[in-house]
Amino acid sequence: MIEILQYEFMKNALAAGLIASVLCGVIGVYVILNRIVFIGDGVAHAAFGGIGIGYLAGIDPLLVGVIFAVTSALGIGRISRAKVAEDTAIGVFLAMGMAVGVLCMSLGRGYGRDLFDYLFGNILAVTRDDVYLVFVLTAIMIAAVALLYKELLITSFDPAYAEALGVPVGGIRLLLLSMVALSVVVLIKIVGIVMVIALLTIPAAVSRQHLSGLINIMILAVILGMAFVTSGLAISYIFDLPSGATIILVASAAFFLSTALSR
Repeated sequence: MIEILQYEFMKNALAAGLIASVLCGVIGVYVILNRIVFIGDGVAHAAFGGIGIGYLAGIDPLLVGVIFAVTSALGIGRISRAKVAEDTAIGVFLAMGMAVGVLCMSLGRGYGRDLFDYLFGNILAVTRDDVYLVFVLTAIMIAAVALLYKELLITSFDPAYAEALGVPVGGIRLLLLSMVALSVVVLIKIVGIVMVIALLTIPAAVSRQHLSGLINIMILAVILGMAFVTSGLAISYIFDLPSGATIILVASAAFFLSTALSR
């Protein structure tokens, strides 16, 4: 592993992966508890439209992707509460985002390869600026979770009781969806849109199988995420494999092993 760190791009990849693991460990637990895994998947695909527009307009693709992702998450939350079923809203936003992204790929011929990387991930292409962006977004969301810990906790476990206590359940849920959207954008550069939801949920799912207590689950999920990213990067370097896919396969293997061993 020491040999790998002599390359600048591997340092950036490892730094981004470790920071993102903190995000996965914290936000991923709320995704599991609130059963919004497929909302995260829909937001990830919707963000592809923003990334494509960013490339065509000459703007930072991740920045436009953030706007698209948060807007899609809030749209799914609002529409599914008042107008249509949640899975229908997810399907519409997912299809729309992917369609916009594919259209941008066809219009911007020189950007096809770059946009393809966003679909399947290319952590080795992470720059120092990307690392800073991942760090800032992670810090903001961890701070939000710390400030609203009690509200997020009670809303996740018993929304009816939370509402009786005067907690703005609707607003907390929309905030949570926004944080999931930001997490998705952070992870897109690492493992890609297709596999982003796996890295967001697997560490939390494995941790929850063995521990109780929200803080304990989060801590173990963070540690597991770091282990998956580090080992996945090392294996991909040794055997010359795609990094994002290798990270997800390592995490998936750990999940199936954990499921077999857990009580």
